[in-house]
Amino acid sequence: MRKTLVTLLMLSLLAISPTLIFGQSKNDVLIKNATVLTAAKGTLQNTDILIQNGKITKIGKNIAAPAGARMIDATGKFVTPGIIDAHSHSMLDAINEGSFSVTSMTRTRDMLNPTDITIYRALAGGVTGALLLHGSANSIGGQSTTVKFKWGHPVEDYPIADAPPGIKFAMGENVRRTTQSPQPGQVLRYPRTRQGTIEVMRDAFIRARDYKQSWDDFRSGKTKVQPRNDQELQPIVEILEGKRLVHAHGYRSDEHLNLMILADEFGFRVATLQHGLEAYKIAPEIAKRGTGVSIFTDSWGYKLEAYDAIPYNAYILWKNGVNVSINSDDDGRMRRLNLDAAKVEKYGGVPEQDALQMITLNPAKQLGIDKRTGSIEVGKDGDVVIWNAHPFSVFSRVDTTIIEGVTYFDRATDAQMRLDVAKERETLEKLDVNKAPGTGGGPPQRPTDRRRGDRDEAEHGDGGNR
Repeated sequence: MRKTLVTLLMLSLLAISPTLIFGQSKNDVLIKNATVLTAAKGTLQNTDILIQNGKITKIGKNIAAPAGARMIDATGKFVTPGIIDAHSHSMLDAINEGSFSVTSMTRTRDMLNPTDITIYRALAGGVTGALLLHGSANSIGGQSTTVKFKWGHPVEDYPIADAPPGIKFAMGENVRRTTQSPQPGQVLRYPRTRQGTIEVMRDAFIRARDYKQSWDDFRSGKTKVQPRNDQELQPIVEILEGKRLVHAHGYRSDEHLNLMILADEFGFRVATLQHGLEAYKIAPEIAKRGTGVSIFTDSWGYKLEAYDAIPYNAYILWKNGVNVSINSDDDGRMRRLNLDAAKVEKYGGVPEQDALQMITLNPAKQLGIDKRTGSIEVGKDGDVVIWNAHPFSVFSRVDTTIIEGVTYFDRATDAQMRLDVAKERETLEKLDVNKAPGTGGGPPQRPTDRRRGDRDEAEHGDGGNR
């Protein structure tokens, strides 16, 4: 029944507004008279935003609408950049490849599901983009994908083409599988300790470094035999070359510190420490290396590794100059990231714009896409959200979510869609085939019975001359 309702929802969206799904032929939008939280240059009152061909071209007062531009009256409303979730597993049909401890050859890009209803729900919460990560069963997991949630588009339109490629690393209980009970006869996979996890990573980098050297020697003419292509080691070589970002799952500060020391050893930078609920303990070490941290605001206690979390984690990291983002790692929590950002004002008094940056500009910087999104500035993509109230209010809701000038969620359209779905369901339930036996319904006639009836009519009835 759930799949049927999701299908009806998608069909209704198409019926109501095809441009809502597949975009407009001209992405020119003028948002009028809004309170604009730019996430970069303060809050602007009674301000207009003009988006042309998917880009923000003007921000100011009394902007004239170009010919053909769609106008949105945002009087009394608030506009923010689109929210970016720096840790998500949405629209992925497979998360973990747990067979080996190093699975750097696997790609989340191969598993994207553009029909996942989570995408639409995320848009309803103001989320326009996300980092889609492999699971945390591996010391070195699969390659990540950075996307914009272009609901209704083909899967090829989701990945951000110029986003730096990434990869998932992990440490702790999930890698060691210490919370799982092995089946009789099952061979336990290495590593089983924290020291083993770091050893697996170090071994992979040593092998990748040797692999890179073999290719360097071949290209320089030192050797004549071309090395074989190694799909496991090539992504790790890209880390060494600064071409692929490392996003590292972990909870304990000692583990994250060990990973950063390992990165120092091999000459690369860890892009983000994911979860990092104890990161406040090593904030100066993180800041010194230019590493970001992507956290939960106040979600902990669900596993032993998370017990040392405190609500002031974001504040302490921010105070030490660390780039902090707030992520969901959960399809439901993704829709409430605005409220998670609001909590860092309460716990530590982080200023409003800095708190907003933790779900917009900061994750964009962590993912290497801040030149095109994450704040409302001229020249950036038209990824904006219109709220009916201040986004840090528990009473606020998203009215409109726009990506590159195209509306992908509109609350008024959604309300009409729900009415249409309800009417369609009522109509379907009244069909004879859906009535209970004894009330005019019952099972449909078998195909063989229908064919027999047609043949009898043809041979003996009025249609016998056919």
